[in-house]
Amino acid sequence: MTGKIVKLISNDYTVISNNKKYICKARGLFRNQKIKPLVGDIVEFDEKNNYILKINKRKNELVRPPISNIDQALIVTPVKPHFDSYLLDKLLTIIEFNNIKPIICFSKLDLLNNDEFKQIDEYVKYYKKIGYDVYLNNEIDKIKKIFKDKITVFTGQSGAGKSTLLNNLDSNLSIKTAEISKALGRGKHTTRHVELINILDGLIADTPGFSDISFIDLTKQDIRDNFIEFNIYKDKCKYRDCMHNKEDECEVKNKVNNNEIIKSRYENYLNFIK
Repeated sequence: MTGKIVKLISNDYTVISNNKKYICKARGLFRNQKIKPLVGDIVEFDEKNNYILKINKRKNELVRPPISNIDQALIVTPVKPHFDSYLLDKLLTIIEFNNIKPIICFSKLDLLNNDEFKQIDEYVKYYKKIGYDVYLNNEIDKIKKIFKDKITVFTGQSGAGKSTLLNNLDSNLSIKTAEISKALGRGKHTTRHVELINILDGLIADTPGFSDISFIDLTKQDIRDNFIEFNIYKDKCKYRDCMHNKEDECEVKNKVNNNEIIKSRYENYLNFIK
């Protein structure tokens, strides 16, 4: 049978197939091949003997938590005590690189005064303009529609408002702020317990440490190529492999100077490639 792994505790894999759960073990063959099934994997399994026989090809995977075939990442981004464009752009770049669709959700907007809201609204408009789906955390009805038939990871810095957002999306979760880690398989049990949770006809997972991921697996060119608005203008640069840094006749730098590319994005890019 074919199914999806939705939970891993110790060496027990919970596989769902035709709305039925099976507790399976992984074949020793995987260990010999140095392959390990991950939560999110589509697998072939023997439903009589409860063994996973084959792992179908993954479209992506994360190391922490160990999870695969992610469709989208919801980046919960607080605007108070201050908006951290550096972390947001870092997450966007890494998520793009991993072939995951990023979705931005700005949180804690109720703490802004009118002038602060106008500043944040400029960022909202810019990220939408370059092609990202952007939501405000009070747009609950709109956000509810994005989960259907998707595997979604929630990410963002500690205290960003992830648990509050989850509770507003599904009151049955009843997650207290300090309990989100336990509820979604985080904390001291992370290495033994990874689980996808049903919400709004989709599956969600929290991503401990994802905001701490470095660019270690990315080249400078990878970072450049995952700043999506740069790709619009790169063909007009003088040099085919322009890094949009010290080169002359660079169209990206022209767009920054003309305020068509927001300066914070460009400054973050320069810091990343350093």
